Amino acid sequence: MSLFKKIFSKEKKETLDKGLEKTKKSFFTKLSTIVAGKSKVDDEVLDNLEEVLVTSDVGVNTTLKIIEAIEARVAKDKYLGTDELNKILREEIAALLAMTNVGNETEFTVPPHKKPYVIMVVGVNGVGKTTTIGKLANQFTKQGLKVVLGAADTFRAAAIDQLQVWADRVGTPIVKQNMGSDPASVAFDTIKSAVAQNADVVIIDTAGRLHNKVNLMNELTKIKKVMQKVIEDAPHEILLVLDGSTGQNAFEQAKAFSDATEVNALAVTKLDGTAKGGVVIGISDQFQIPVKYIGVGEGIDDLQVFNKIEFVDSFFK
Repeated sequence: MSLFKKIFSKEKKETLDKGLEKTKKSFFTKLSTIVAGKSKVDDEVLDNLEEVLVTSDVGVNTTLKIIEAIEARVAKDKYLGTDELNKILREEIAALLAMTNVGNETEFTVPPHKKPYVIMVVGVNGVGKTTTIGKLANQFTKQGLKVVLGAADTFRAAAIDQLQVWADRVGTPIVKQNMGSDPASVAFDTIKSAVAQNADVVIIDTAGRLHNKVNLMNELTKIKKVMQKVIEDAPHEILLVLDGSTGQNAFEQAKAFSDATEVNALAVTKLDGTAKGGVVIGISDQFQIPVKYIGVGEGIDDLQVFNKIEFVDSFFK
């Protein structure tokens, strides 16, 4: 099978292409500038390419890996024309992403042997956390799965109200308490309710504060412990939502939350409104945590599973 064989539906592919438009335009404008008047890939082109990748929020460490791989090809082939640079970059980024066993999905799925499958969602305020939960619930519901939402971000009344709006929109039950209630209590009630309803998926929102990592760690640990009173190995997924438009700040948030709790999945949102989409490449490479979902638009269906083949294909299309 070709590495770039199309596996998304035409509609999903068009949404992904459009969502990465600003990133592509910015990146390839910079790329065309560094090769202008140059016929071969030399040290100057590589130095400038390094700057393009870093300023496109690919990240320093990932950029160095890409540059080193291209340097090795230049040394081996003796001569590489600048007209080949686009193709080489595509191949090296694809190879980098292919080193992980994640980013292969084309549809929203949960493991069938975990019922209910419990997802605890974390992330700072403003990254699109609650919206991601709503869109995720919508996708699972469309797959025929029964979803229950838990409003454990009790720090802000707006968070509870926003999740209720999504629950109504998608048609899923929601478990909530008053603002200021114990988040762990909400999580416990949500899990119990989901088991009683024979639900397939539970998605629990949590508070988006990061001013004190110790408090955050203690709160998330407490939530996990009370969940495990009902389901021994819950939560099965701790999903960290990152705002792609913040570029390098997304890296810092990923580090902070992975230090505070056992994050095992990432969602990168708001890629359609930014030229910083390169952050997905860097985060995929640098963290031993899979990017599972990407947000490429404001519509209810514009949250997509991250598929590295389709992502690279759209980026270099």
